[in-house]
Amino acid sequence: MKIPSSLKYTKSDEWFDPASGAVGITDFAQSQLSDIVFVELLVEEGEQVTVGKAIASVESVKASAEIYAPAAGKVSAVNKGLSDKPETLNSDPFGEGWMIKIAGGTTGDVMDSAAYEKDCAGRAH
Repeated sequence: MKIPSSLKYTKSDEWFDPASGAVGITDFAQSQLSDIVFVELLVEEGEQVTVGKAIASVESVKASAEIYAPAAGKVSAVNKGLSDKPETLNSDPFGEGWMIKIAGGTTGDVMDSAAYEKDCAGRAH
C-alpha cells in the first residue's frame, strides 16, 4: 500500500497535498472499494468548501462512498475527466486520480503518513 509522506490524510481515507491543494482518495480506500465504476464530483470550480463537506460520490462493484473535503478553501480545479474514467482512482489514486484542488486550504483533523499507516493497519484486520 502506498502512503506518500508529502501528503496529509483523514480517518475517512482522503488525502490532501498542502503544496498543490489536490485532494483524492487513498490507496487504502480504493483497495477497500475494489473496482470503481462511477465517480460524481459534487463541487464546481470557484465554490467554497468547508472541512467535511461532501465533494464526490464514488461507486464500485462492492460499495458506494462519499468523499469529504479534508481542507477548507476555494475550489481552484476539478478533475472532470474522472467521470469518464473512474477506474483511474484504482490505477493512480495519488496522481491522475486527484479529484479537486483547494486554494488557500486550511486543513481539518489530518494525519501525517506514519499516523495514517498505523490507522490503516488497525482497520485492516
